[in-house]
Amino acid sequence: MLHVALYEPEIPPNTGNIIRLCANTGAALHLIEPLGFSIDDKRLRRAGLDYHEFADVMRYPDFAAFSEAMKGKRVFASTTKGSVCYTTTTFRHEDVLLFGPETRGLPDEVLASLPTDQRLRLPMLPGSRSLNLSNSVAVMLYEAWRQFGFTGGQ
Repeated sequence: MLHVALYEPEIPPNTGNIIRLCANTGAALHLIEPLGFSIDDKRLRRAGLDYHEFADVMRYPDFAAFSEAMKGKRVFASTTKGSVCYTTTTFRHEDVLLFGPETRGLPDEVLASLPTDQRLRLPMLPGSRSLNLSNSVAVMLYEAWRQFGFTGGQ
C-alpha cells in the first residue's frame, strides 16, 4: 500500500478530493496537523463525496508524531525546490508521498530532513509557481501505482 501525507493542508475541497483519490487507489492518507479547516467541514465532505468511509485516514498532532509512525518507510517530498523528476524514481510498496500546504509548500526543515533524491519535482513551464495540491497528489500517486501494474485495480 502506498501512503499519501498532507502536511498542514489548508483547503477543504483539496483534501476532500485527495480522500476520494486515496479511496479509489487503495492508498492510506495521513493528515499532519494543524489542519486549516475542521475535519467535519461540509466542503471537505462534498469534495470527498463521502468517500472518507472508504479511505484509510489517519491524523497526527505534528510532523514529529508522523515521522515516528513512518519509521522504516521511504518518504518522498513533492517540492518545487526538488531537482529529481518524479518519473525517474522507482517507487516501492509502503513508500510515502508527502505534500505541503497549498499556500507555502513544505518548510525547509522538513525538506532538509530528507535525502535530496527523495525531494521530487513535477515538471512545469518556466515561470510557473505550482500545481493544485490535489492534482499534484494524483499525478504522483498514479505514477507510483502504475509502476506496480495498478495492483488491485480494474
